[in-house]
Amino acid sequence: MKDYDVMVVGAGPVGSTFARYMAERGFKVGILEKKKEIGVPLQCAGLVGKKIKDVNFLPEKFILNQVYGAHLHSPSGTTVSVSKGEPEAYVLDRVAYDQFLAKLAVQEGAELRLNHKVEHVNIETGEVYLKNAKFSAEVVVGAGGYSSVVSKEFNPEPKTVKAAQYLVDMGEDTFNADYVNLYVNSEISPGFLWVIPLSESTARIGLFSNLDYSKLNQFLNGFLNNHEEFKKATILKKYHGIIPVYDPKKEIVKDRAILIGDAASQVKPTTGGGLNIGFACAKMASKAVSRAIETGNPQLLREYQTEYRKRFKDELKIQLEVQKSFELLNNDDLDFLFTKLKKEGTENVISQYGDMDSQSLLVKHLVKSGLIFSVLPKVIFRRISNLWSSF
Repeated sequence: MKDYDVMVVGAGPVGSTFARYMAERGFKVGILEKKKEIGVPLQCAGLVGKKIKDVNFLPEKFILNQVYGAHLHSPSGTTVSVSKGEPEAYVLDRVAYDQFLAKLAVQEGAELRLNHKVEHVNIETGEVYLKNAKFSAEVVVGAGGYSSVVSKEFNPEPKTVKAAQYLVDMGEDTFNADYVNLYVNSEISPGFLWVIPLSESTARIGLFSNLDYSKLNQFLNGFLNNHEEFKKATILKKYHGIIPVYDPKKEIVKDRAILIGDAASQVKPTTGGGLNIGFACAKMASKAVSRAIETGNPQLLREYQTEYRKRFKDELKIQLEVQKSFELLNNDDLDFLFTKLKKEGTENVISQYGDMDSQSLLVKHLVKSGLIFSVLPKVIFRRISNLWSSF
């Protein structure tokens, strides 16, 4: 007899949410987390689209700020602003929120073990090995982030990008807390730099890129020093993290194992965010895992991979094309693009069709209306138009 019906490796927000779903269904669920304290250190920007309330619980006490729009800045300072009349995103206290989700899973009956690092998993038998212990389960779930030990059993090493972030205090009201500011620059493409206000005086300022940490910090420090409004910023904390790169070919089911969240590279190619996708996948995965256990047929786990690709494949494919397009642009191209966007009145179009989580609607409108081609620099028109020919 197995020790558990389901063993979840990783007690992050997606793993804990999945564990709660399975415990609610009456299954015996174990969670193994290598950290001593869930969510520590912080490794994300904490900005999540409003659709989070459609895919998971979010008590108001974990919302530090509500964001209504964004100011997008070109390398030379041309700004494109988009906004709506209601909150489009929330800035979260991610450490407290992650701990809350784990607590919900435990309240439903899941058994959580902190400071338990998994060293090896046998995905054929469902055995999970630690330094001085072993557990067995009908199904093993990899929810341990980009470096998932479960994923390593049937996938090559994932591609990743690095991120660096500072928590800053301006000492006085400086930020318009209703807006996020995003800065693009070919030096950090396909990533970008963000200023996410927690209040009128504090913000998370960070970026992600293919650069190493030393160059990320150098770029970030240069940004603060070169912008007059940030020169007086006091850096309260510094964070570093690694973001998996979305891989449409990645296998997320094999034998008695599945992957969810960052372990499955379920992240948006354009922003690296994946919380809402992960929560949606946790729910669909729980249905497939339940059926597999109840029928004693691990083959039914593949229903999860099929449903995931059916639901997100097109959206994530379009975001990949957006990412590839931006990688082709140098700073002059980016400045040209932003200038044309303002001239063509595209701010209103982006405000109307833009969605933080589902960007395909906006992209399809820009392509079908021809706007995307009217704002492209001529020198790269052919290369980019080929990417978008299928839309």
